[in-house]
Amino acid sequence: MHGLSCFLHLVLLVVLSVSLVWKKVTVGAKECSREKINNTLFSRTRLCFLVVSAFNLLLFLFGYFSWFRNGWSEEKLVTLLDLVLKTVAWGVSGVCLQRAFFISRERIFSFFFRAWCVFYLSVSGYCFTVDIVLYEKHAAVPIQCLVSNVFSVCVGLFFCYLGNFVKNEGGVGDSTLQESLLNGGILKVCGRKAYVAQSPWIQGSKIEDNILFGKDMERERYEKVLEACCLKKDLDILSFGDQTIIGERGINLSGGQKQRIQIARALYQDADIYLFDDVFSAVDAHTGSHLFKECLLGLLSSKTVVYVTHQVEFLPAADLILVMKDGKITQCGKYNDLLNSGTDFMELVGAHKEALSAIDSLDGGTASDKISITQNDVRVSLSHGVEEIESKDVQNDGKDDKCDPKGQLVQEEEREKGKVGFSVYWKYITAAYGGVLIPLILLAEILFQLLQIGSNYWMAWATPISKDSEPPVTGSMLIVVYLALAIGSSVCVLARATLVATAGYKTATLLFKNMHFCIFRAPMSFFDATPSGRILNRASTDQSAVDVDIPFQIGAFAFSVIHLLGIIMVMSQVAWQVFTVFIPITAIGIWYQQYYLPSARELSRLAGVCKAPIIQHFAETISGASTIRSFDQVPRFQQTNMKLVDGYSRPKFNNAGAMEWLCFRLDMLSSITFSFCLILLVSIPQGFLNSGVAGLAVTYGLNLNIIQSWMIWELCNLETKIISVERIIQYTSIPSEPPLVLEKNQPHHSWPSYGRIDIHNLKVRYGPHMPFVLHGLTCTFQGGLKTGIVGRTGSGKSTLIQTIFRIIEPTVGRIMIDGINISSIGLYDLRSRLSIIPQDPTMFEGTVRSNLDPLEEYTDEQIWEALDKCQLGEEVRRKEGKLDSAVCENGENWSMGQRQLVCLGRVLLKKSKVLVLDEATASVDTATDNLIQLTLRQHFCDCTVITIAHRINSVIYSDMVLLLNQGLIEEYDSPTKLLEDKLSSFAQLVAEYSTRSNSNFDLLK
Repeated sequence: MHGLSCFLHLVLLVVLSVSLVWKKVTVGAKECSREKINNTLFSRTRLCFLVVSAFNLLLFLFGYFSWFRNGWSEEKLVTLLDLVLKTVAWGVSGVCLQRAFFISRERIFSFFFRAWCVFYLSVSGYCFTVDIVLYEKHAAVPIQCLVSNVFSVCVGLFFCYLGNFVKNEGGVGDSTLQESLLNGGILKVCGRKAYVAQSPWIQGSKIEDNILFGKDMERERYEKVLEACCLKKDLDILSFGDQTIIGERGINLSGGQKQRIQIARALYQDADIYLFDDVFSAVDAHTGSHLFKECLLGLLSSKTVVYVTHQVEFLPAADLILVMKDGKITQCGKYNDLLNSGTDFMELVGAHKEALSAIDSLDGGTASDKISITQNDVRVSLSHGVEEIESKDVQNDGKDDKCDPKGQLVQEEEREKGKVGFSVYWKYITAAYGGVLIPLILLAEILFQLLQIGSNYWMAWATPISKDSEPPVTGSMLIVVYLALAIGSSVCVLARATLVATAGYKTATLLFKNMHFCIFRAPMSFFDATPSGRILNRASTDQSAVDVDIPFQIGAFAFSVIHLLGIIMVMSQVAWQVFTVFIPITAIGIWYQQYYLPSARELSRLAGVCKAPIIQHFAETISGASTIRSFDQVPRFQQTNMKLVDGYSRPKFNNAGAMEWLCFRLDMLSSITFSFCLILLVSIPQGFLNSGVAGLAVTYGLNLNIIQSWMIWELCNLETKIISVERIIQYTSIPSEPPLVLEKNQPHHSWPSYGRIDIHNLKVRYGPHMPFVLHGLTCTFQGGLKTGIVGRTGSGKSTLIQTIFRIIEPTVGRIMIDGINISSIGLYDLRSRLSIIPQDPTMFEGTVRSNLDPLEEYTDEQIWEALDKCQLGEEVRRKEGKLDSAVCENGENWSMGQRQLVCLGRVLLKKSKVLVLDEATASVDTATDNLIQLTLRQHFCDCTVITIAHRINSVIYSDMVLLLNQGLIEEYDSPTKLLEDKLSSFAQLVAEYSTRSNSNFDLLK
């Protein structure tokens, strides 16, 4: 390859030299025509893109010198010669360009960058290069710097970053994706890339759509990807297979399943460069081995792979390893070379080797008599056969319902049909102060209309008919009375407006508070099945209509009705004949209203439903922006967003068109009424009617047609707007979680004092229409002991923990803690006595102090002690604000491992009797994991600790191990007893983990 590259660059150098000579001959001749000069210059523009990398190649040359210093060989000499020829050839190209004409290098670079990438990739074979890269992750927080040495990654190279969990090795992936702010240096990426983030990003759509990710279906490749990612068994369990609709953020999938879907998405793209950010921490040992072998070493054997990891058992397969510390690359080289160099790399590898030695010693040791669970073992073994039979029945039932769309977790948004019920209007008008303000508002409007009519009658009566006639009252009296009536009208208008605003504000506030309370008290199953876009749509669009539009719509309708009655009263006195036309015209208007309302009502409901997907898609796109950009899917997501906006605009546009249709016809009817009234008044003989009264009749006749149309239009508009109240009321009737506190059944303040957990015939499912996830578990977690729960991803481990906290209510069976049924006490009494470090760690925007101690219950000394115990003390002390250091939304300025340790700090402060660790150390390195396990053994020695972990060394020291398989208990005993039986699933899991890891560390012996 390098020989061919040398030859090509030598030819290029000769061509460039001839080009320079030819330039002097052609341009130096004064008689040369302008056309020839232009042609010559145009031919030279083809070489524009050559100059931009001359200086970069010099940097490549110096960068490769670090490779040559370890020894010389024929291959390295050819490589060096190739680099020298590249540098000279491209340098001459730059001279040719600069002497021909002066053009900004930045403009040339931006225009020819992609052409240069393709050309350079095809000639030199490099995928991306990094040169002294400095970047900041977020501008609003303290800068996190990554300083990288000069290096290049070649096509097909297997490339690994290794580092301690608190360091920013994940930042290399971000900077390679150009997601971070580049402050200096050069970063070039050539070729299509695919990225798998540490925190899984899953779209709320079908599993198939998540894997295809905009690509066309190729069934053969699709099946290979499913097989490589161990997804076929999971799809067989799901009722709808790969057509299952995933809840928001993959809520109905386990962490390992979400991660494997992410990997499948990347594999299906068939990219040139693959970036994996610690993807194996979320899966068990068996699945991790399979993924590494079938995906990275199998399907991606000919691709450039960059993977960030702290799992050192995967390092020997890498062609190049970078060891990072404090944001810098401290070591670089092959696995064997780094083993002999000592320092940081040996510390990480040594910690893992110690963990393996401990596992081997346990495996070969004798059984411990520390635990005696004879009765429990019998109970488990007896129930196991029944559980298998029941599970088969459940699975068969699930297959029978496979075609039923109600089996999907996420259902289509419900919307009412037909007329808006009177109960909706009644709930709205009686929400504020029980409806007491409504009669006052109507009274104020009636008084206003009476005063208005009285003032108009007064002016008509008191004004003289002509200059010769004597006025009934004096001018001062006319003005005083009229002014008094006007002031009275103004007071009524002010009172009316104040009362309407008060009632509207109070009603909107109560509706929002009720919806807010019901949403926050809703069970987790509601959030699993309800995308956040639907909730945000009601809290934004619908609530805005309730705040701003509906109070004045109801007020305007009531005012128009009262105003119309006043006009009818006046017209009946002066020109009753107009009603011969007004009544049939009104009937026609009502008929138009009834014809218009059903369409407008349903269009308004449809618009409300169509807006939620826009909000959902927008929020989903923002959260997965790095993944979308890395897959070059920005145009597709923009197009999808435009389609959703178009889908929302269609009912809105049609609704507006229907409204104009109604308004046009109402205006025509009002014009007919006014014309008849005017003709009638003109036709009356002179002297038959007082001129003032006639003028009054004309004025009210004009208002008659206007108010008639206004009343019908307000009624229609009100019914379309009141749908927002209807949609909010839907969310005020959400089934709530059980009470937080039951006064008659509160446990003692010292409960739980022992920490014994008894589980009997526990069956759990996520919804009434969903299949069972746990199939009749029966076991006992002894108080004060450490219990490890292991099993394949999706086996029900996290579901069991959620049931203990009553995040999911047991469908069948019960859970007893120290003899108290957890379903018989309040949720606050239960959850406040337990502690958990969840699988997806959560940090809130604020400070380090507010995240560790949100209720301000502990002193700074206690907080620092907890930080030191969870290995975060030094990291926080380095920050400028110490405990008051800023934490961004969702803790984005902290790594995944750091967020998990912050959660550990919370439980260390709380000191509960029962502690649950749900993959609490999945994102930290082995050395840190060992320290955390030591901390837990020291500070929770008398507590019941339940640990879910994929790492064998995280549960090998447990007193008991529970192995789950597809929602069933497969094994439950002490680790030593399980390891004695070489045929047990746990023993096979440990043997596989040890064999895989030891095979990679033979060089250490």
